[in-house]
Amino acid sequence: MVNAVDVKKLRDMTGAGMMDCKRALEEAGGDIEKAVDILREKGLAKAAKKADRIATEGMVTSYIHLNGKIGVLVEVNCETDFVARNDAFKTLCHDLAMQIAASNPQYVSRQDVPEEVIEKEKAILKAQALNEGKPEKIAEKIVEGRIEKFYEENCLLEQPFIKDTDKSVQDLINEYIAKLGENIVVRRFTRYALGEGLEKKEECFAEEIQKLTQN
Repeated sequence: MVNAVDVKKLRDMTGAGMMDCKRALEEAGGDIEKAVDILREKGLAKAAKKADRIATEGMVTSYIHLNGKIGVLVEVNCETDFVARNDAFKTLCHDLAMQIAASNPQYVSRQDVPEEVIEKEKAILKAQALNEGKPEKIAEKIVEGRIEKFYEENCLLEQPFIKDTDKSVQDLINEYIAKLGENIVVRRFTRYALGEGLEKKEECFAEEIQKLTQN
């Protein structure tokens, strides 16, 4: 049985995705050193070593969904123009744009979430826990767990990948880093939803009836 502590330890050691670490530990029968070798053989442990390399090439990809009702622009960076023109990289960019359209993240990563947003969310979550009758100390622990859920729902890199929910979007990117041999970074994105932020004019029923009787 693989436990979360060993999965986290393996991820810290290799930089590989959580699900990749879990699978490697299962394959290794819980042996962390053997799991490291498995990840290295698959090229997944290399992703962390490339994370600090500057990525200034790449592409801006667009995606339109629901007959033009949702549109996405996303900038994904890599290290060279050679990789930027690679079909595999283009596939990744397209999948990321689809992810944004479908899951509507608000931020790229948890580091992008403003501190005031986190503090407000924590205050709301704590109030919810206290209203549920939980003691103060228990409420604080509950907040820690629920704030992780907040990150998972609102940060692109932490969302479950829509085509394979056993892996996160970051896990997906790590796979492409290993495959293509370059650092890959989602720099920014914009998501448009038709009519978002607009209030439709509503007339009261009595006024509508009056207009009909006057015609």
